[in-house]
Amino acid sequence: MPPTASTTPPGQGPPLPGRAIMDQWWRDITFLHWPVDPARVAPLLPRGVRPDLYDGAAWVGLIPFRMVDAGVGSGHPMPWLGTFLETNVRLYSTDDRGRRGVVFCSLDADRLAVVAGANAGFGVPYKWARMSADPVDGGWRYEMRRRTGGRPRSVIDVEVGEPVEPGPLELFLTARFGLHTSVLGRTLWVPNTHGPWPLRRARVRELHDELVTAAGLPGVATTAPASVLHSPGVRTHFGMPQAL
Repeated sequence: MPPTASTTPPGQGPPLPGRAIMDQWWRDITFLHWPVDPARVAPLLPRGVRPDLYDGAAWVGLIPFRMVDAGVGSGHPMPWLGTFLETNVRLYSTDDRGRRGVVFCSLDADRLAVVAGANAGFGVPYKWARMSADPVDGGWRYEMRRRTGGRPRSVIDVEVGEPVEPGPLELFLTARFGLHTSVLGRTLWVPNTHGPWPLRRARVRELHDELVTAAGLPGVATTAPASVLHSPGVRTHFGMPQAL
């Protein structure tokens, strides 16, 4: 059947179920991923959700990027506070309604006010860190050290390669349109949407990471990642949280 004007491209997010409560750009992002035994991931997920699997494995993501022009509503970026560096460790989840999302084990950011606000409002585990992200020799180099909790650090240096047409694994790892989180013991689903990621293959030139271990998954990031991707970024919109 030939494509039509209404055909949804692979990786395109669905419309939000209501109005957008915030939007932001995710820029210059690198995705490093490892498959793991689902039994290692299950205890780290909120109540009422379970690991989402690809080829029988759960997946762990280590993802540094630049957050740009985050703001309340749509098209209202916050000066200074809305632009910062972030590195997150995330897992992949699904619930009984079939909603497939992410669960954040940790999110490190270099804006203390953002860390405090996100922890209070959405229950996501933001941590305050020193961070840098710089284009270097045809790739990107990200460095960070958390300011608390043993001060784990991460150094990620990748060479960015050719564009890649996303296949099933790439879509599984990047086309995620919501997150599961827990606030005061209650599991919430927070929907988001964005266009398809413009993806490129990437190659690790240097990797030293302690964040994945600090998140409760020792030994994972000491091996080579099974998938390494890079993107210049997308703009995303978040909707109202919903109780599970």
